[in-house]
Amino acid sequence: MDRSVPPTPRPLATPSRRAVLRGGLAFAAAATAALGTADKAMASTVDHPGAVWSPASTKNYTASNRTTSYPISLVVVHVTQETYADTVRLFQDPAHAASAHYVVRSSDGSIGQCVREHDVAWHAGNWSYNTRSIGIEHEGWVDQPGYFTSAMYASSAALTAEICDTYGIPKDREHIIGHVEVPGTDHTDPGPYWDWTRYIRLVNGG
Repeated sequence: MDRSVPPTPRPLATPSRRAVLRGGLAFAAAATAALGTADKAMASTVDHPGAVWSPASTKNYTASNRTTSYPISLVVVHVTQETYADTVRLFQDPAHAASAHYVVRSSDGSIGQCVREHDVAWHAGNWSYNTRSIGIEHEGWVDQPGYFTSAMYASSAALTAEICDTYGIPKDREHIIGHVEVPGTDHTDPGPYWDWTRYIRLVNGG
């Protein structure tokens, strides 16, 4: 063990006010640049402008290269049976073995993207339907229509319209379906309180 006495340190020089200001401005500029880079990275990560990137565990979806690997021809509407935050948390749990591309929040229509559209999310319970669809989860419960707010309908419909425009999907009930309509499913969502007439009208700009 070194028991020598360390030399007495010299007093540090006090920086001038100008130097402090310059340092502060340089730090602020660097921080702004870093934020700008992060914003650009976020913008390049999400497929829908304004969505918040909330990535699912890679254990909960299949990496792919759609539409080269599979065509995209459907949008599947889900209801989470959970809160928004718990749904995102479950998708991030590698043991959950399920995910959707998007989650829409009830209160304000905020959209989280959990899986990139070119990847195959595990949302429909049917591999064939998973490979050719985009899954959108909506916060709430099928027997509690109060969760289906105007903000949620408007935000989700705008998302679905953009998806349909991107992939040439007709904006009708044959191509925008509920989870309950997927062959082999035991799910009932979006349930009897989901207003399909209103939703399809909004998707078509009405």
